[in-house]
Amino acid sequence: MEANRDLLSRRLARDGHRVASAAGGQQALEHHEFDLVLLDLIMPDINGLDVLVRMKADERLRRIPVIMITALADTDSAVRCIEAGAEDYLPKPFDPILLRARINACLHKKRWRDREQRYLRRIEDETAKFERLLLTILPRQVIGRLNHGETMIADRFEDVSVLFADLVRFTEHSGRIAPAVLVEYLNQLFSEFDALARELGVEKIKTIGDAYMAVAGLPDPIPDPFAAIAKMAFGMIDRLGRVNGHFGWPLQIRIGIHSGPVVAGIIGAHRFIYDVWGDTVNVASRLEAYSLPNRIHVSQDTARHLVGPFALEPRGSIEVKGKGKLETFFLSRI
Repeated sequence: MEANRDLLSRRLARDGHRVASAAGGQQALEHHEFDLVLLDLIMPDINGLDVLVRMKADERLRRIPVIMITALADTDSAVRCIEAGAEDYLPKPFDPILLRARINACLHKKRWRDREQRYLRRIEDETAKFERLLLTILPRQVIGRLNHGETMIADRFEDVSVLFADLVRFTEHSGRIAPAVLVEYLNQLFSEFDALARELGVEKIKTIGDAYMAVAGLPDPIPDPFAAIAKMAFGMIDRLGRVNGHFGWPLQIRIGIHSGPVVAGIIGAHRFIYDVWGDTVNVASRLEAYSLPNRIHVSQDTARHLVGPFALEPRGSIEVKGKGKLETFFLSRI
């Protein structure tokens, strides 16, 4: 058998192949950096069929093509090997032309399979990048619905808490700052807000200039959207202080929160946006406008869900277009 291996190795080397040989099946299974394996059925330790079965069960080895080497009278065993995953078989003694043809055919198929695997991996990588990009724009649940063929997404949610936040005197301050530094500041600040939203199960809706809008309770329900949005507000003030400390800036933030029903859905064809509409949104925006620096201004509809875990300071009433006077409160930690 050693003489046969030596003869076959020299013949393959003359054809331009790099060749390594193994004296038995166990030794062969220890290697996995090959483009093709010629596997004899009869070996001193493990027979060729068992080696083949082990190769096809091993993630490192299963994609290596295998040509079985058989005696002319043992074609039944060769058939069993092909059924177990072998690419082809070669009868002994070897016909040089047939040997070259079958080896080249297997190597050609492997090159095409490797190219296909690389192409599929690139597709998977690009798909993953696309999905990560979509997740920065749309909620995961909405992406799933779009992938399942929904073209019109519009839902009504009854108990949602809406938060608006706006940096105080940002426009005045930004006029004295280099554009690159300004963008770096907003990117760091809003990235902090985004991370906080993910931690709390709050959904960021959008930023408009230096304003930030988020909601709790859609599109996926959470146990306590009112507490979550309150924690979001306190966390935003804390993280603003952290970012200010890094940049040495004195900016503060106004926050307004209102709770109630909203309609949420996707608009746009060229650039998607997931947005929310309704009186609840308008009131939250008005509460932010009437808030004070680094204070959280909440409506009575929100406040009644926060009695106990948080301190509520009566603010009085504000006039809201279409709603009349509304009683409001400032929210504080206990």
